[in-house]
Amino acid sequence: MSAAAETVFLFDVDNTLLDNDRFQDDLRQELERAHGERACARYWEVFEQLRGELGYADYLGALERLRLQDLHDPTLFRTANWLIDYPFADRLYPHVLKVVEHVRQWGRAVILSDGDAIFQPRKIARSGLWDAFAGNVLIYVHKEKELADVERWHPAAHYVLVDDKTRILEAVKAIWGARVTTIFPKQGHYASQEPPRDGAPVDLAIDRIGDLLGHDLSKLTP
Repeated sequence: MSAAAETVFLFDVDNTLLDNDRFQDDLRQELERAHGERACARYWEVFEQLRGELGYADYLGALERLRLQDLHDPTLFRTANWLIDYPFADRLYPHVLKVVEHVRQWGRAVILSDGDAIFQPRKIARSGLWDAFAGNVLIYVHKEKELADVERWHPAAHYVLVDDKTRILEAVKAIWGARVTTIFPKQGHYASQEPPRDGAPVDLAIDRIGDLLGHDLSKLTP
């Protein structure tokens, strides 16, 4: 648990700091190459079923379920290794690490992500983000429902939330109100699927995460 800070900057990971759409495209190509189009299509069907059951993306869980449908396919093990060893550092958006240092002028930087308890931490570590955020990493099933726990680990007078999903920004704004400044990077498929509604509580919209380097964020916090 951290000592209370004036401001804590909370960053989502997928399609906020890291191009997760590109990773999914690479995974789709690898599945087709190693297992064929039919198995690839089945993987994504299972993946979406699991997301509906669990509430988060479970890449390894979907592969495990696929394995149970074909217990005698050793090529699945190579795909598992491909997933675990994927070079996520190559998928960071430009200037992300500079952005993390930039915001530290005004407060603590923390990762606030959704995901499973194995692959999502691995992704954050492999990308270099775990070290960049000095281990300040929180991962939940539904992070917008865990704000009390966020406050417990990182108490602050004010929060700044950077997330590519406007529904998350709205949900957090509804709970924290004026205690949070919301920043919407228009990156990834969620950003195009969930543009801000008229009157939606997005305090700052930017085209890409690197644009934060041009902002004096002290003007966005009380």
